[in-house]
Amino acid sequence: MTGVELIALAGSTSLLAGWRLYLVTFVTGFAMRLGWIDLPDKLVALDVLANPWVLVLSGAAALFEFFADKIAFIDTLWDGINTAIRPLGGALLALAIVDPGDPVWQVTAFILGGGAAFLSHSGKAATRAMVNTSPEPVSNIVVSTGEDIAAVGLLALAIANPVAAALIALILVLASLWLILSARRLVRRVLNRS
Repeated sequence: MTGVELIALAGSTSLLAGWRLYLVTFVTGFAMRLGWIDLPDKLVALDVLANPWVLVLSGAAALFEFFADKIAFIDTLWDGINTAIRPLGGALLALAIVDPGDPVWQVTAFILGGGAAFLSHSGKAATRAMVNTSPEPVSNIVVSTGEDIAAVGLLALAIANPVAAALIALILVLASLWLILSARRLVRRVLNRS
């Protein structure tokens, strides 16, 4: 993989980690454990994701998140708890993907990975704030399930085609920005009515 492809992969996995850090960590590690992902020498640091302990912990956290994310207001509490964890996890994933021998790439990946994960996490949290204002519980389950499916599908695409990873990252950035701005407008409307 070229440097640009690695940065694109790091960016898209970081963005997805902002949505579903534990699911991204588990699926990536599980795929590596089964030999579905053949890591180039530069990505050997990601081998830790296939460690049985990491798989058990990330799998348990992903399972907990799967259910917590479907319940209105519990999902908001869960997002609040993960506001610091997801960006840090995204930054560490990005750091593991780039060339460990070049400090410039490492610092760049860490900063961009953390920023990308925080941006997508903010977009997710903004979406959930809007969905939680809906009086019926079905919308929360539908949105959460859509996020689960999108995270796994986009992760598989990013791993299979690093060139597509750049497009995935761009789409996720734009979607997150749109969601944050939409939530901001909604909050202003609600506050102006009061």
